[in-house]
Amino acid sequence: MERSASLVEQLEKMTDPRRGESVYPLVNILFMTICAVIAGADDYVAIAKFANTKKEWFAKFLDMSAGVPSHDRFNAILNAIDPEEFEPVLLAWITQLHKITGGQVIAIDGKTLRRSFDHATGKAAIHMVSAWATANHISLGQTVVDAKSNEITAIPKLLEMIDVSGGLVTIDAMGCQTEIAAKIVKEGADYCLAVKGNQPTLHEGIKAFFLDHIEDNFARIEVAEHHTNETGHGRIDERSYYLCEVPDDLPDAGRWKDLCAIGVSINNTQRRKGDEIAVRYYILNKLIDGESFAGAVRDHWGIENSCHWQLDVTFGEDQCRIRKGHGDENFSTLRRTALSLLKQEKTAKCGVKNKRLTAGWDDDYMEKVVFSR
Repeated sequence: MERSASLVEQLEKMTDPRRGESVYPLVNILFMTICAVIAGADDYVAIAKFANTKKEWFAKFLDMSAGVPSHDRFNAILNAIDPEEFEPVLLAWITQLHKITGGQVIAIDGKTLRRSFDHATGKAAIHMVSAWATANHISLGQTVVDAKSNEITAIPKLLEMIDVSGGLVTIDAMGCQTEIAAKIVKEGADYCLAVKGNQPTLHEGIKAFFLDHIEDNFARIEVAEHHTNETGHGRIDERSYYLCEVPDDLPDAGRWKDLCAIGVSINNTQRRKGDEIAVRYYILNKLIDGESFAGAVRDHWGIENSCHWQLDVTFGEDQCRIRKGHGDENFSTLRRTALSLLKQEKTAKCGVKNKRLTAGWDDDYMEKVVFSR
């Protein structure tokens, strides 16, 4: 019961948003909600129904003398809880159970919760910026992009919330900003940032450099490179990755904190309908080998495939219509927490969807997921 106690202790740190004496302890409501979301509950009615069917199991960990709240109580309390307090509490618990691998790729990317808009109140759909530990498959944290702002201002805020020290932070071109690069270095991490047209001088300089040296197969300079060839789904993917030290004459290089390497990835996809070539450029503050650079580029999309895609397909995030108060943000945190825990559970040889179903059916399996037993 030690790990179950640690979760209860973590949840007891939460500030109760209710005034006066409450019938249902806050820790009960939060613990029930976490387990219900893991088991497949996607709204407050489902949470209340799940909790009612599992009262005896919950009594192993909680004082259930007051019974189970109605779905309206779950709704009101999840709407009122401060998300900036709730998420760090859950994150601290997850990182206790699952140690983050040092030196791994930490992918940062944004995602809009499309059904979180509310015509009645004029509330816009919320856009979240998330950090995903690609080796551990753990959500490290997220923050809401302010309605009058964008990801450029949200990313530094996220970097202050989470521990990225010792990691390699990857961000797409939106986050390729001098202030963000400096912030990553300040937080004790390295960066690998995609470069596109929003940094035109730097982009054109890197593009010209690689076009020049690819012509003679890098005969005049040292290069770290890596190549892969994959076949499947009716196509052939040939990928090449090249990384070089920053040339002395690279335009705009002086603005970037500790910039020491530039890279390019070239993906040639062959299909029956024809070939497609995608070329992407990168800047790094650390000179790494070709295979590590290729891994960083590929791992960045782990946040799309392992996190965002799963949240939409398995958890129905894009279709979720929870939008009142802080409910949308808190439910987003709950989904990411559930996804992290389900991905960490390795005994069930099935996908996340079937792990959710199994957790709802099998109390022993739920304990494996929640307490990492």
